[in-house]
Amino acid sequence: MNKALENLKERGFYAQCTDPGGLSRLMDEEPVVFYVGCDPTGVSLHIGHMVPYFAYRHLRDAGHKGIALLGGGTARIGDPSGKSEMRKMLSYAQLDENTEFIKKQLDRFLGFDGDHARWSARWANNKDWLADLNYIDFLREIGSHFSVNRMLSFESYKIRLETGLSFIEFNYQLLQSYDFLELYRRYGCRLQIGGDDQWGNIVAGSELIRRVEGAEVFGLTFPLVTTSDGKKMGKTEKGAVFLDPALVSPYDFFQYWRNVQDTDVRRFLLMFTFLPTGECFRLTGPEKNPNEAKERLAWEVTALIHGAEAADKALSGARAAFGGGGDASSMPGAVLSRSRFEAGYPVADLFTDAGLASSKSEARRLVQQGGAFVAASGGDLIALTDLSALIGADALDGEGRLILRAGKKRYCRVSAT
Repeated sequence: MNKALENLKERGFYAQCTDPGGLSRLMDEEPVVFYVGCDPTGVSLHIGHMVPYFAYRHLRDAGHKGIALLGGGTARIGDPSGKSEMRKMLSYAQLDENTEFIKKQLDRFLGFDGDHARWSARWANNKDWLADLNYIDFLREIGSHFSVNRMLSFESYKIRLETGLSFIEFNYQLLQSYDFLELYRRYGCRLQIGGDDQWGNIVAGSELIRRVEGAEVFGLTFPLVTTSDGKKMGKTEKGAVFLDPALVSPYDFFQYWRNVQDTDVRRFLLMFTFLPTGECFRLTGPEKNPNEAKERLAWEVTALIHGAEAADKALSGARAAFGGGGDASSMPGAVLSRSRFEAGYPVADLFTDAGLASSKSEARRLVQQGGAFVAASGGDLIALTDLSALIGADALDGEGRLILRAGKKRYCRVSAT
């Protein structure tokens, strides 16, 4: 097998391939142009979206040429794959805005250089060829190559037939297949990569190119990544782990990785970092402390997404919060009124205002369940169990600060002014 494919397989980026032998031979002979698509249905990518882009970088580093396709056109109807119900329709203006923001996120991670002849990474927007399609001509030229029976045999459509599949969504596979055809014609694209839920669409696209152009192209999918407890990758109780620091701070992003389960660390080091495979195995060997590997994982991924400076700051804040040294000023913080402390700050109000509870009722539950802690006057953390407790100015240290903790892992450094 080609070395680049072997590397993907070793690191967990391999579920199905339309023709492993043929793709391996092609990659041995010449640099292959490949693409991965993403519909801009949100204002930011989250870490679950990034799996194909880590594979993208591995392939590019092996000498192949990648296209990041932004689905400004396909997002207008929505992909039914992996969904139990129809996506919410967004305005065209919102989709254009999302596209620009996501393009910037991907550029920071991939480094687009497609503005010169010797490019290795570029972007494209399928709005450019889908937005003004003539529907009758499209049905005659493209739709005639698709069998409804064949389309319904794919798992993504089978699942949706049980809950309801709209006609507009039924067209999605034709449009994604047409994307592959367009990229083949424009850039010589021979490979589409993506999550395993895209298998049916990828196969359909490769078959369309074979029928229309008489050319052999390939598809490669990756396993859909879940945590050891079966949860979808990049999802937490608070929501998705977004790349946008305005939605998820670099500290919280770091903490997501720092708190993964022991059984997930090696797999995530292989998939979400560019450390050599030997180093990933060394860090997770039986004699190693899993917390050290988690800290390394958290730093590496945070540095890739937010930069090394943000990763260093998050690491320092985490170590300060959990008693491993570090700089407490790097913890998440809140600035509150000193007068509230002088008057006696109700504990539920304090945890709500500090952002450790979304409402006073949630803060009260936190106290009742023994999950509210304060480090008063710079001392050790103590549990707050009295709902009527008032936190006074005497709880502040000499610089007017105190530390709050909610549950086992969420901290806030409060400054009173």
